[in-house]
Amino acid sequence: MKHGKKYVEAAKLVDRTIAYDPKEALDLAVKTSTAKFDSTIEAHIRLGVDSRHADQQVRGAVILPNGTGKNVRVAVFAKGDAAKAAEAAGADVVGAEDLVERIQKENFLDFDVAIAAPDCMGLVGRLGKVLGPRGLMPSPKAGTVTPDTAKAVEEAKAGKIEYRLDKTNIIHCPIGKASFGADKLVENLDALMEAVVKAKPAALKGQYIKSCAVASTMGPGVKFTASKYLATPVEK
Repeated sequence: MKHGKKYVEAAKLVDRTIAYDPKEALDLAVKTSTAKFDSTIEAHIRLGVDSRHADQQVRGAVILPNGTGKNVRVAVFAKGDAAKAAEAAGADVVGAEDLVERIQKENFLDFDVAIAAPDCMGLVGRLGKVLGPRGLMPSPKAGTVTPDTAKAVEEAKAGKIEYRLDKTNIIHCPIGKASFGADKLVENLDALMEAVVKAKPAALKGQYIKSCAVASTMGPGVKFTASKYLATPVEK
């Protein structure tokens, strides 16, 4: 893949042979953000698990103390009091059969988080092939299947993010915007890393965290060490 001049110049600031302290890595990720807009900073965490095994899945959710810097659009599948509570909490769209139909017929997907009351999961199940591949399927593990729809909406709006493995056993998560600065980004990264460490599967043998990096939108990756989050240092 060919990169532009800005990327090439920014990449020169990063020593790819070392893993930086998390704050240094985030400083560099902010400095090497070359986009004209306020870039999202993402963390990429490669784990030593095999996600093909059910007992080695790593998935959950965490509230970032400084939010994501993004206006999160929330859709809620609920009826009755749960629907009213979601609306009062600030959900962007609330519905049941009507919302399912809108997604099926109009391909309506103008939301970032989907929450469902338990009694609506039968309906939401029809949307598995649409929501699943986009990472939008509500899940009890992530706290997005819950009778307390109001709390779930408030948490999503406050910066709750879901983390999960991709097919290559890597977690990709936004941890804020370049404009946050390194200090706020470190607080958000700490919250994410601590949650991931706590989610270590009991069935795992061997090294859990293989490598970590942060990067801005369209910026170079900057490796960082996860040793502060672990009892033993990780590979660099």
